[in-house]
Amino acid sequence: MTYDWQAALTFFALMFGATLLFNFLLFKVPAFAQMREVNRAVDRTKLDRSAFRDAVKINNRVGLAVNLIFYVTVLPFCIGFVPRSFWNAASESAAGPVWWLFVQIPVVLLVFDFMYYWTHRSIFHGNLLRKVHALHHQARKPTYVDALYVHPVETTIGLLLFLGSMPIVAAVTGVTLNLFSMVVATFLFTQLNTLNHVYTRFPAKFPFSWIDYITGVHASHHIDMNHGNYATLTMFYDKLFGTFEEPVHRPTA
Repeated sequence: MTYDWQAALTFFALMFGATLLFNFLLFKVPAFAQMREVNRAVDRTKLDRSAFRDAVKINNRVGLAVNLIFYVTVLPFCIGFVPRSFWNAASESAAGPVWWLFVQIPVVLLVFDFMYYWTHRSIFHGNLLRKVHALHHQARKPTYVDALYVHPVETTIGLLLFLGSMPIVAAVTGVTLNLFSMVVATFLFTQLNTLNHVYTRFPAKFPFSWIDYITGVHASHHIDMNHGNYATLTMFYDKLFGTFEEPVHRPTA
């Protein structure tokens, strides 16, 4: 295995830049800007509680630490500008088919979502870490900030499941993953996990109706600890394993 620190540094820079640019452009759209203000108004009331505010701060610090440790210790081994053998440091692979640059994005996301589905269903909603997950489920009507109101143990596990999906796919295929493809995969993972908790009420037309569907599906999960919709990126596994529930549409935040 080869430690490609330049690829890891580029990955971090691109993620940071893409997030800033996306947020800047997204909230130029009036409908998104309006929903942001609605969420902020409700979030302020939650953050007025010191216990809530402290939990968010701790969660943010833990999440940052887990990401940075992974970016320094593991990520440089499994991504690169050009594909190379994951197992043999002396071997550089051929570029491979162009389609693999695109396919590896959903592959990594689906591997993560499969692992998260069963972790969420059997551990967080089972007996082992149900009380840990109950902190997050205090949000019966989630808004933006509730994506950050998570026990640090749960944050660590969730991040490691996603981050770990990259070396898993690289190890199984025997080839490092494309740097730019993994930026896209990580960006989608981050944004979808945040979007799940945002309150939205948009016009009933695409793409706004699609966004309402996503937030409504996860709102259904938050009704209580006995509801389904355990996956976090797609409802594929919930539909496959019979735990899908119809989305909830909230008239107000």
